[in-house]
Amino acid sequence: ADEVHMVSAKSGQGIDELLQSIVDRVPSPKGESDSPLRALIFDSKYDPYKGVVAYVRVLDGEVSSRGKIRVMSADKESEILEVGYFQPGPTKSTSLKRGEVGYVATGLKSVGDAPVGDTLTMAARPASEPLTGYETLKPMVFAGLYPADGEEYLALREALEKLQLNDAALTFTPESSLALGTGFRCGFLGLLHMDIVQERLEREYDVDLLATSPSVAYNILLTDGSEIEIESPAKLPQPQRIEDYREPWLDLSIITPAAYIGPIMELVQTRRGIFNKMEYLQYGNSIVGAGDGGDARVLLEYEIPLAEVLMDFYDQLKAKTSGYASMDYALSGYRSGDLVKLDILVAGEPVDALSIMIHRSEAARQGRALVDKLKELIPRQMFEVPIQAAIGNRIIARENIRALRKNVLAKCYGGDVSRKRKLLEKQAEGKKRMKRVGTVEIPQEAFLSILKVER
Repeated sequence: ADEVHMVSAKSGQGIDELLQSIVDRVPSPKGESDSPLRALIFDSKYDPYKGVVAYVRVLDGEVSSRGKIRVMSADKESEILEVGYFQPGPTKSTSLKRGEVGYVATGLKSVGDAPVGDTLTMAARPASEPLTGYETLKPMVFAGLYPADGEEYLALREALEKLQLNDAALTFTPESSLALGTGFRCGFLGLLHMDIVQERLEREYDVDLLATSPSVAYNILLTDGSEIEIESPAKLPQPQRIEDYREPWLDLSIITPAAYIGPIMELVQTRRGIFNKMEYLQYGNSIVGAGDGGDARVLLEYEIPLAEVLMDFYDQLKAKTSGYASMDYALSGYRSGDLVKLDILVAGEPVDALSIMIHRSEAARQGRALVDKLKELIPRQMFEVPIQAAIGNRIIARENIRALRKNVLAKCYGGDVSRKRKLLEKQAEGKKRMKRVGTVEIPQEAFLSILKVER
């Protein structure tokens, strides 16, 4: 009871006692006031007038509003434009001392020169060693982001660089696609992180995006004994060079009302899940006799491939449990799997952005579902367009989009049949020529269809 404070922000009651309690209980900052400056960057933003504004916590020394600052890992120096703290908005100050949190306007023009987790020090009196910083986060989910208009490639790159300034988990590398042009292969912590980045790019930076289906990073063991990591099916080596595929697995925990145990077990088993244990966390009043589970709560533990959780697993889990179930997972490691690369060919040309890695047992069904979905989404052309799903050189599913047909006989009111035959033959010849040189534009809905195909 002594640790509970009666505080009201509205009336001001107990504010002084609360602040005094913080002073008494929270340890004072460690470090040396007379040591060279060492300030940890925990966040940052880009200002068009002040350059990179770093949000810092000063652990040693003092930073004043005059002088040159140095970013230790990048070894970049710049004149300090402004120093201040938050109250709650940015407030100018003459200096920041040991233990204080504030901001430093560095004047740096490149967003990558002051990354999160780096150390700031004074150029005139630099520290000998940087701070430990933050542990580097490893992306688990990868997707391709392409500008809808090819001319916005540079705008997309600048937007990603600015986002990466205060989102250390975001990674991106340039890549090109025959179907989508030039873009970036981006790494994310998960699907939620990917959705947030896409939303910010479109809302804050006004960039229209085309996004490919998400995938995970696979470890590929080659025949020469070496091991590589691929983030995209397009980077997969030739099959004759591959000894084994290894995919990431998760330890999955699901908490659900007991009434939904059956549907959840069925869902996880269809995603190659391995059952570990079931434990009752809470026994409901109606679990004995009624048989419906009542308000009993059950913990189910499984092992499951990360790729099976990526697409729509969470949506299916919520749908089958009326929204009551919750899930948590942690990466457990990599395991061998009977995986294949499923290619989608449109008009005989492979569309690398639609390729996916999938378990061999699911390849035929998934290929058929994708081909059927693409047939509905790709517009009809003046020539017949075949859509095929293939594993290597073997076609496992095919659909044809029928050609649009113009009635070339509309103006022929009778006359000799040879005239009509000549018009039809000329039309057929033109369709064959278009089929050889024509291209098929694939809409964004086609790439999103991979996410919506029933698993």
